[in-house]
Amino acid sequence: MHNKLQAVSNGILEELNRFSDEIIYLGPPIEDDRLLHFEAKIGFSFPEDFRFIVSRHNGISLGGIEVFGLDKALRGSSMDEIYEFEHKHAGSKMPDTYLPFSPDGAGNHYCLDLSTLANGICKIVFWQHDLEYENEDQVETCNNSFSDWLQEVLIGWALEDYNYDGSPRA
Repeated sequence: MHNKLQAVSNGILEELNRFSDEIIYLGPPIEDDRLLHFEAKIGFSFPEDFRFIVSRHNGISLGGIEVFGLDKALRGSSMDEIYEFEHKHAGSKMPDTYLPFSPDGAGNHYCLDLSTLANGICKIVFWQHDLEYENEDQVETCNNSFSDWLQEVLIGWALEDYNYDGSPRA
């Protein structure tokens, strides 16, 4: 991993660990090859920041915002099962290059746009399940990397509502 990307990812992990267990869930590390197997199955490599964070915390939830884990025990909410559904069974199928990693609670997903992978990162798009996209240019790009998304959406939005100790902001 690039030194700058490693430092950013480590900083994000440090900040996530500042939150009280009352508002955050940090899943266990992935200690096997399931990320590599999933990459091989879908035919795309994951960005380094995503692989780094997810391998250390297989599933994250903070203040109601979730990052999917990758595990058969998650029964229907494992990243591979969500990918399968969104690409093969959903009414509005995602392009193969989109990896849904976080739901918005209304059937939409934040996704890695794996077609933009360069220098260890890729763009994050917001896929709306109820829109008919004529082409991928119509899908909203919301962040330049998974790390940026974690900082803005997961951490930033949580801090709008909660303090690190889990108490609500006034």
